[in-house]
Formats: sequence, C-alpha cells, structure tokens
Amino acid sequence: MKNSAASDADIFCVSQSKDFFGRLVLDNPRSWRWISDLETKTLAARLADIEIEKPVFISGLPKSGGRILLEILTELPDVASHRNMDFPLLYTPYWSNRLFKSTKTGQSTQRVHRDAATNSPNSPEAMEEALWMSFFSGLHEPRESNVLNATTSNGSFEIFYIDHIRKLLLARDANRYVSKANYHVTRLEYLLKIFPDARFVIPVRQPVAHIASLIKQNDLFSRGQKANPRARAHLKRVGEFELGLDRRPINTGNTERTQVVYRAWRRGEEIRGWAIYWSQIYGYLADVLEKSPAVRAASILIPFEDLCTEPKLNVQNLFGHCGFSTKDHNIKAAAGQVRNPTDYANSLADDEIALINLETFDTAKRLCY
Repeated sequence: MKNSAASDADIFCVSQSKDFFGRLVLDNPRSWRWISDLETKTLAARLADIEIEKPVFISGLPKSGGRILLEILTELPDVASHRNMDFPLLYTPYWSNRLFKSTKTGQSTQRVHRDAATNSPNSPEAMEEALWMSFFSGLHEPRESNVLNATTSNGSFEIFYIDHIRKLLLARDANRYVSKANYHVTRLEYLLKIFPDARFVIPVRQPVAHIASLIKQNDLFSRGQKANPRARAHLKRVGEFELGLDRRPINTGNTERTQVVYRAWRRGEEIRGWAIYWSQIYGYLADVLEKSPAVRAASILIPFEDLCTEPKLNVQNLFGHCGFSTKDHNIKAAAGQVRNPTDYANSLADDEIALINLETFDTAKRLCY
C-alpha cells in the first residue's frame, strides 16, 4: 500500500532557504566560477605545496553499494570528501569550510532513500555533478553520447577541478581525496588523463536484487517530488537525474539503445527498462576495462553481495587497491559498518525475474555473476 500524501511530503523536503541559496549559487555558474578563481588566487601560495595523490572515484549505478564504500573510506584519517555542509557554496570549498566549520556536527536524519544510512551536516555526499555541468553541455542529454574519454579536452575545467580538489584538501587538512559520483561511469578515461594515478572503485550488484531496489527508489523519489515541487527543481539543479520524475538514462555512446531504455520507462515498463539499462551501463564498463589496460589497473570491482558476506576481506582489498593503510583495527572498524540490505528481490514475480535474467545474462556473466 502506498503512503499517504502527507507521508509522501516527508520523503524529500527542500526548505525555502535551501532552495533560495541553491538557486543563488547554481543558477549563476559564471559568477561563482569568478569567485572561485578569486579564492584560488588568495590561496595560491598555500595551494602550491599541495599535491593530489591517488584520488579515489567511486562510480556505478545507484543502490549498488557506493554509499557504504564512501562512508568506509571517508572514516579514514587524512581523507577529504564533499559533505552536506558544503552545499550550496560548492565553488568555494575553502571559504565555505571556514564559514560553516561550527556546523560540522548536527542532528542526523534519515536519508530520502529510506535505507539504513543517515545524513548529518558532516555526512559525505556526492556533490561534484553541478560543477561538471557548469563546464560541459549535454552531460545529461540522452540523445547524444555522454562519454568523456581520453580524447576529451577542456583546459578551463581541468584547471578549475584540480584547484577545487586542492582547496578541499587544504580546508580539511587532508592528503587524499575521495569522491562518489555515479555519472563518472562514462568519464573514467578522462579522469585518468587528468589524474594518472587515480583509483576507481566500481560497485556492482546482482541484477535482480539491484533492479528491485532501483524500482523501489525511483517510486520513492517520484512520490517525494510530486509532493514537493521544490525537490524536483533542486535535483535538476544539482544534476541528479538518476531517479524520479526527471529520470534520464546515461548515454554510453549507443543512442539507439539509450532511447530503447527511455521509451520503456515512459511506457511504464520499469522492469524491462531497468534491465536493459543495467546491462548497458555495466556492459560499457566491462568494455572499457577490457580495452584499456590503464583503466583496468586503476579499477577494482566490489560486488555488493561479497561486501556483505565477507566484509573484512573486501574492505582489505579496497584499502589495498586505493593505497590506504591495511592496519587490522582499520579493517575491523570499516567492516563493522557494512549493512545487509532488505531483500527487495522478493517483491518481484517469477516472470519479472526471468525478464531481468534474460536481459542482463551476458553482461552479468562478464562481471562473474
């Protein structure tokens, strides 16, 4: 049974102040890029000594385990990531960190996803996308390729992005940068071009359970957005098109296939649309890993089921790949954070499971499922 309209309104609340300041910053990217340059110039002497070493990028489809991996890595010492308190002043991470330093702690609330994770001002969060959108057009246009690869060149962005991460490291007195950005699935080669020693963490999940969870989340986001018009505008502003009323599939370079997914969703064929999309995204990742030895060496796949059943081993592999300390107490503490999810697959009928298995079989096999 669906929740009442009143409870739907509680799913995704965007306050008037958050909406106002979000619009003030993100609807005026040119002005804020100028302010960001000013911040960079005032910090030039201090930034000159900061090196970006092995930045970590977590990227996969939502609900594949990326959030818990982000939490595990950002609990380590000397790690910087974007956090809720960084919004909306994303362009000026050093100044905003000094301004809101007193709000690093605060009351934790349940995430809009209604999963086991909670949010507080200091919670790590995926916040890069709005910055990328201010430099690249068409990033979320399903009718054109969204791939940024080794041939991509955008000097203004690359300078800005490197300085942005340096400022975040300086603000947090940290040595390593960790980011969760699902849209980076089509940007791994470009990121490796910018950061040759980057480390990629790719969470993957068994398709039946994964798609069942995605369907639940999409329904939750859609209901929340219908009950809260500001929420819909907010998600578009921050570059969140994965779930909800403005859901758009990532075009991995195959526009025809992407349009099949888009049309399936518009017709209400949720199972089929998500199954094709799952295969498209992870099939693209498998292709990149096979074709690029450099990306393959920089990447580690973390199957969600393995993380839940053998957390200590998988956390140890994660730390080792990323170049973090594998001291026993770090491993034990991180493994203790892993949460077993609700088995959403039980909500699917046999014919729906069969359809998912049919559409995803070849790709899942390439990922050792």
